Amino acid sequence: MCTLMLSGCAAWRNQTRPAPPVSTDTAAIAADAQKSAAAANAGAQTVQATKLQKFMWIFSPYRPDIQQGNFVSQEMLVQLKEGQTKEQVRFILGSPLLTDMFHADRWDFPFYLARGNGELTTSRVSIFFKEDKVARFEGGNLPTEREYIDRIAGPAKVSTKAKQETRPVEPVKVGGAPVIQ
Repeated sequence: MCTLMLSGCAAWRNQTRPAPPVSTDTAAIAADAQKSAAAANAGAQTVQATKLQKFMWIFSPYRPDIQQGNFVSQEMLVQLKEGQTKEQVRFILGSPLLTDMFHADRWDFPFYLARGNGELTTSRVSIFFKEDKVARFEGGNLPTEREYIDRIAGPAKVSTKAKQETRPVEPVKVGGAPVIQ
């Protein structure tokens, strides 16, 4: 019974806290929208679970990792330049997840990774076009591909063979001339 009460379901946990009050003032709504847009386009944000949350997950059911959207790495964003065509952007970043028929000159590449341990990573890259060429793009401070793989699979373990120092191999000489092997 105690385990059932501690594990619960996600909907129950979200209902235990009262919702914050909502302001209907237009200035407050505009300020919230600007703050949300700035946070969304600032790059990747990662939220870590607290020690108490990590401890409580021992008593909760298995939660799989959930990945949604397009992962855009720092290496991919470096390849993006102003003046590139939509086809070139599609080749570098892949197909955009969000295209709006009312804003055909904007592509959005959102990314969401929720780990089973409670860690949450989000990022968003927005590409703005003018006459089918890249005019500007937003979204920086993205993880590298290596950092993303380390986040998914854990840091790579270096084998003892890789740690050993290797000597350079000298070419074999036949009759005074080096032989290419």
